[in-house]
Amino acid sequence: MKISGKLLLGNEAVAQGAYEAGVSVVSSYPGTPSTEVTENVAKYSAEEIYCEWAPNEKVAAEVAIGASVAGSRAMCCMKHVGLNVAADPLFTAAYTGVNGGLVFLVADDPGMFSSQNEQDTRFYGLSSHVPVLEPSDSQECLDYTKLAFDISEAFDTPVIVRLTTRIAHQRSLVNIGERVNHAKKYEKNISKYVMMPAMAKGRHVFVEKRMAALEAAACGEGEFAGLVPNRIEMKDKKLGIVTSGVCYQYVREVFPEASVLKLGLVHPLPEKVIREFAEQVEELLVVEELEPFIETYIKKLGIKVEGKKYFTNLGELGTAAIRKAYYGIAPDGEKAGEEVNVPARPPVFCAGCPHRAVFYVLSNLKVRVCGDIGCYSLGALDPYHALDSVVCMGASVSMAHGMQKAMEINGDLTQDKVVAVIGDSTFMHSGITSLVDVAYNKGVSTVIILDNSITGMTGHQQNPCMGYTIRNEKTVAVDLIKLCDAMGITRVKVVDPFDMKKFRATVLEETQADEPSVIIAQRPCALLKTVNYGAPVKIDEGKCVKCGSCMRLGCPAIIKSADGKYQIDASQCAGCELCVSMCPKGAISK
Repeated sequence: MKISGKLLLGNEAVAQGAYEAGVSVVSSYPGTPSTEVTENVAKYSAEEIYCEWAPNEKVAAEVAIGASVAGSRAMCCMKHVGLNVAADPLFTAAYTGVNGGLVFLVADDPGMFSSQNEQDTRFYGLSSHVPVLEPSDSQECLDYTKLAFDISEAFDTPVIVRLTTRIAHQRSLVNIGERVNHAKKYEKNISKYVMMPAMAKGRHVFVEKRMAALEAAACGEGEFAGLVPNRIEMKDKKLGIVTSGVCYQYVREVFPEASVLKLGLVHPLPEKVIREFAEQVEELLVVEELEPFIETYIKKLGIKVEGKKYFTNLGELGTAAIRKAYYGIAPDGEKAGEEVNVPARPPVFCAGCPHRAVFYVLSNLKVRVCGDIGCYSLGALDPYHALDSVVCMGASVSMAHGMQKAMEINGDLTQDKVVAVIGDSTFMHSGITSLVDVAYNKGVSTVIILDNSITGMTGHQQNPCMGYTIRNEKTVAVDLIKLCDAMGITRVKVVDPFDMKKFRATVLEETQADEPSVIIAQRPCALLKTVNYGAPVKIDEGKCVKCGSCMRLGCPAIIKSADGKYQIDASQCAGCELCVSMCPKGAISK
């Protein structure tokens, strides 16, 4: 029985598709725009699906691979940069193949709404010899997820389902089905699952044959003809467009009369189908976001085609941008990449955020600060300008160590000290091994772990430091002090960052030490339901001398009006009283 017409996010539809496909194990690391997939999987019965947040994507992938080998259908979810972390097991899992179906759900972020780069996951499919499916709406998110498990088992391969931000976070109607359980028996098979060189050489031969069989299926040939969701929509033959994913939606709106080859499987690409389609149209066009993945393939076939001649590889496309790029015009009322005069809304730390005090202190010290991925990346912006670098998860600790060693070897006699700033969840993700490197190789950098009791940036997910699982079941919590001690870090201080005087003194003390040290800046995220600072504060205009000291905190609740008066926006104020400690005249109080 199917429930018709339920409105779902793309990510919700993926979770529903995995449920209907009989998935048994899901392990992921939160990363926008993929996070809601696993959060929604966790809403299904724990008796049917085991679900977890892993410390990082590599671990998540390996958990899913293990479950697959055992005979269960398994999935791991991540954003595009998370696939960098999971690439090691992915590439070898492509050789071992699967027992139960194995799916990697990867969400790319064209436009970098919440990411540090614009990576194109299709190239991971190409490089690892793993098929890539790309849905274009919520119904296809559900259907393609189910299909991915079928393809995985039919072809003995992991399968990547690639979303983009626009597909992951759009809503459209979906027909809901019922769960069908799938489980296979485990049989020991050393030549298949133990990737020593002798076995891997044989499996590589299998992988090449598998890719040929997948392409044949994509062309409607072979044992699994019809399994792959590519289709031709033949209309006016003057213009033919090859596209996939969200770009299909744009194409159907901008070019309603054009013929379209809609690719559901974007790797491997179907040479025969593309050639037959190209022969039927006068002009061939590829519309795709980011890199010219499809366009480059078609050009290698010797077929005349255009794509990036018109469309940028920077950021997202859209109907207005496509129309403007191809036709040179935009219809009345549409903006095609033009500036729109609206008030700027730069990202800021939330009112009451414990990170605000950390970066206020660091911005007033002579230190170099290596930052990391998380809310605290905002420490680079006004009014702090405190960060010197942000690269990837865990890089703060390693880069601080490298910077300190470079200063030593080059005889840098400046008085600058080096500190790393990293969140508790990010430290679990990739910071532990970096800190081991610091201790093992006699570094002297100071690492500040921002322990806000949650994974904040992606929407308050649990992590190993909290003592609760994704289903809020009580579990062990990592003791950061004992962990650091086990690594050989003997100097570990726990400080409340809102005690800015003590925090400043601690940073000064630890950066002067001739050995590595860790400062745990411990205060929970202000948005947690358990945090209640009480009533908002207010400014006594009679005492206020308009010195602007409170404004240096960068709190969005503190406002300077056009007439020069300082005010507190009670609707935004969290009541944390950090600004109270800043006011030299005692003009701010509850």
